[in-house]
Amino acid sequence: MVPKMMTSRMTRPLGRAPAIFALALGLAVFGPCAAEAATFDSWAAVVVAGDWRGHAGEPVEVFDNARREVTANLVRRMGFSPLNVRQFSTRPELYPDAMALPADLDTITDALNELTRQATGGCFVFFTSHGTNYGMMLNNRLLTTRAVAELIDNSCGVRPTIVIVSACYSGIFVAALAADNRMIMTAARSDRQSFGCGQEFEYTYFDSCLLQSMSAAATFGDLARDTQDCVTRRESEEGIGPASEPQVFIGQNIGPLMWSPFFSGT
Repeated sequence: MVPKMMTSRMTRPLGRAPAIFALALGLAVFGPCAAEAATFDSWAAVVVAGDWRGHAGEPVEVFDNARREVTANLVRRMGFSPLNVRQFSTRPELYPDAMALPADLDTITDALNELTRQATGGCFVFFTSHGTNYGMMLNNRLLTTRAVAELIDNSCGVRPTIVIVSACYSGIFVAALAADNRMIMTAARSDRQSFGCGQEFEYTYFDSCLLQSMSAAATFGDLARDTQDCVTRRESEEGIGPASEPQVFIGQNIGPLMWSPFFSGT
């Protein structure tokens, strides 16, 4: 068991893997500049809470809390259409107001395919769960990097796509998902844990920082930078380590969009 003060999101130790990409990779190429506002009302979005258990197996709300608030920010701050957003939970019966669907790969795949038929813009995909060196947990089953890559390749193709994976060791998804038309954010390096999945937390560390940044960021580029800075600062202040080191990859074709201000039409 991971000590309480660490509150890791690790499901089990599976060895080490090298870190792959850092935030500077994208932001050094595409810095802030004058840009037209970006509209996301024609984008498809899936927001997935992949587990309901904490690091010790206890029931927690951290993943569903993030699912709910990320969805709200997509609509309120980024201008996504509620009609084009689907939420998924491992306990959907507890959240009737969200009309959450069961968090299993077939259901997510069907929903994203349906959304991309009706929403012809880009794709936004968010997962929050436990992670391993091989993937992340989805309703007590391992969802591999290959399965997530196939989901996004088949449903989103060459559309501009933003993928955020919040889990231990989630840096492994960068290499599997990286493409010129994508931005990838992960909660940790491929060989590092992330923190905050215990019963005493409202959100994981990364999800808390992501939500804080969503409430203030003007662009997705700002969101990436501010989230990474927030996680680094919090872990340092609380003396938790080794640092999770959230990763960001920004493909060359999506870079300019990452610095376009959000436009919600309100």
